[in-house]
Amino acid sequence: MIKKVRKIEIKTKGISNQVFAGNYQSAFKGRGMAFTEVREYQFGDDIRSIDWNVTARFNHPYVKIFEEERELTVMLLIDVSGSNSFGTHHQRKEEMITEISAVLAFSAIKNNDKVGVVFFSDRIEKFISPKKGTSHILRIIRELIDFKPENRGTDISAALKYLRNIIKKKSVTFLISDMQDKGFEDALSIVSGKHDVVGIRVFDELERNMPAAGLLKLKDAETGKVMWADASSEDFRKQLRNWQQHHDDYLRKTFRKASVDYTHIATHQDYVPPLIGLFRRRMQ
Repeated sequence: MIKKVRKIEIKTKGISNQVFAGNYQSAFKGRGMAFTEVREYQFGDDIRSIDWNVTARFNHPYVKIFEEERELTVMLLIDVSGSNSFGTHHQRKEEMITEISAVLAFSAIKNNDKVGVVFFSDRIEKFISPKKGTSHILRIIRELIDFKPENRGTDISAALKYLRNIIKKKSVTFLISDMQDKGFEDALSIVSGKHDVVGIRVFDELERNMPAAGLLKLKDAETGKVMWADASSEDFRKQLRNWQQHHDDYLRKTFRKASVDYTHIATHQDYVPPLIGLFRRRMQ
């Protein structure tokens, strides 16, 4: 366990220090803002900060002034359902989720932010309160490596509702999952109205493009259901591709409708470029 934690710490802390520190700060600074006052509009002020109610009352433009909060609360909503044990390339989905979570956590504490975690399946498996410090992050990594969920299903809606109830102060929330779920549109829209939510989907390429491997015995890691499938059948592989395409479309529409930033990363990819791209889109 110590060796595993140390290995992930060295890799992800190095990536965070070298690549993400500046990007993280730029992407999320100013996201936790506290209103302080209004003042008259001055040349160069962002027109998006105009307070239209005060402007109408005094017949002269006024802008809202915000003060950046000294620290953010970063929440990691981490999917620990059974489907994340799947992986056919360099690593399983759960291993990539662990590394991405560790990079984000180290980036957060480097900027003096607090980090908390919600592990979820189709129930809330564990809650770790937001705290600062390297020892706290190492505890999170140990949990990520060794955590054994009681249930195997996925309920993203329940995780989002739990976050809304347990975290009262606005947070930056990373929803990290393979997103093998539906029906969380309303919960996502409600939570994104209070928290700054970012969606990160981890998937395996074989889930989209199955090779013609003949007769296969397949098991659903979440329900335990077993079935036989003829992978040499073009119709079967086409149905699988179509289902994944429909699900991809559903996820994009769901996150776009809720105005939530979203990216997806395959297990055979280097996760650094997609995360940097996500951060940079937020800075535009």
